[in-house]
Amino acid sequence: MIVTMKAILAAFGAGACLIWTLAVSVATAGGPSIDLVRVPHDGIQPEAVIDTTGTVHLLYFAGEPRAGDLYYVRSTDYGRTFSTPIRVNSQQGSAIATGTIRGGQLAIGRGGRVHVVWNGSDEAKPRGLVIPASGRAEAPFLYARLNTSGTAFEPQRDLARRSYGVDGGGSIAADATGDVFAAWHALPVGGANGEEHRLVWIARSTDDGATFGEETPAWKEPTGACGCCGLRLFAGPSNILYGLYRSATALTHRDIFLLESTDRGRSFRGSRVQKWEIGACPMTSMSMASSSTEIFGAWETAGQVYFGAIDPKGARIPTSIAAPGDAGTRKHPRLAVNANGNVLFVWTEGTAWSRGGSLAWQAFDGTGSAIGPTGASGGIAVWSFAAPIARPDGSFAILY
Repeated sequence: MIVTMKAILAAFGAGACLIWTLAVSVATAGGPSIDLVRVPHDGIQPEAVIDTTGTVHLLYFAGEPRAGDLYYVRSTDYGRTFSTPIRVNSQQGSAIATGTIRGGQLAIGRGGRVHVVWNGSDEAKPRGLVIPASGRAEAPFLYARLNTSGTAFEPQRDLARRSYGVDGGGSIAADATGDVFAAWHALPVGGANGEEHRLVWIARSTDDGATFGEETPAWKEPTGACGCCGLRLFAGPSNILYGLYRSATALTHRDIFLLESTDRGRSFRGSRVQKWEIGACPMTSMSMASSSTEIFGAWETAGQVYFGAIDPKGARIPTSIAAPGDAGTRKHPRLAVNANGNVLFVWTEGTAWSRGGSLAWQAFDGTGSAIGPTGASGGIAVWSFAAPIARPDGSFAILY
């Protein structure tokens, strides 16, 4: 049975509790209007998706960073109010926020069904595969989907069967035909150890997440994968699947790569987007967003954040646009695109291990030129970042 948005709204009911959020409008002379919106219940690590009906789906983390919980809410007024939270993880304390990279991601599939993946905590069950070096079962890479009545999430499942050593956060994407794609990077069972041998893996479902096949390597190129960095999947139009990840070739070539699949995740081609030589794991994340005509990717390199439009004729991002100002401690870039083709580029400043920071943003027009001033605000919590959304009137909201 396929869940529909109508069923979800009916499940919440006309009398369902709505949570009002604190919103502050910020001055944007010459640019689009922007509201700063606090995540419900002081949640962190927001991930927001707007579906075809205009409903905002929001995922966030709450609780002990090393063993907390993921919650799902929805908004039918673009972030002004939210529904009563539903816990995503079926086992309490089985999600993790520590490190900022390993939290949950969500996607909206056929009929409005909600799909979520996350790195399991040390308390999470079922356990993952046994790590050869230690002989201990590792933390799992978990998946859950909203049930058909829209009232709760089904029991969490571990998706890794042929890979181990999951570290940096994985991702999920879904399309309107019932395909669901989960991705993470890890070592192959029976293969060599080390970051340079890590692979990006894809597990695919063709039945709205009811079952997943075994994961397969997304790409045969020996790029490795940055162990503690995230990655991002995005299901674009015409059933094209995109991915962004960071390599670890020879341990120091930690470049951003773009992957593209035109056969529903069965095979990929790819290209290097931007180089970065660094002999360390920088714990970076990526994001993707689309307008009616373009798909954009965003990433971090050497303390600066960038975004660019994907070439529809090839797996590449030909032009990189940097956030205004000098590089420093900029991380966790996020994107939203409004109906006018304006891009709101959002990132954090000053965040680090066990340290919060500030929020920054800049709007750009369809040519990639900045419009309005660069904005800034404090209040990014430890292990957190922001999630921008576009409203139908051309304004934006930033959830943080």
